[in-house]
Amino acid sequence: MTRGRILTLLALAVLVAILVWSTLSAQRAECRVCVEFAGQRNCAAATAASEAEAARSAQNTACGPLARGMDESIACSNRKPVAVSCRTRR
Repeated sequence: MTRGRILTLLALAVLVAILVWSTLSAQRAECRVCVEFAGQRNCAAATAASEAEAARSAQNTACGPLARGMDESIACSNRKPVAVSCRTRR
């Protein structure tokens, strides 16, 4: 392998490591949310920069399999969750 190719691969590996680290370090809160909608119950987990964002994302994810269409998806997302459990990640 040529020296230029080795330097290119090394630079690419460093860039990937920086991108992975910056993405994962921004995820400071993790929440698990359970919702009931249309007689069914589903739970999902999500991570985000804050607990509020993580809880909202987990609720939207939990509503996905329960709702059919945009109207039901919005209605499910606006319901109060049955259970919410959040923790801060270090």
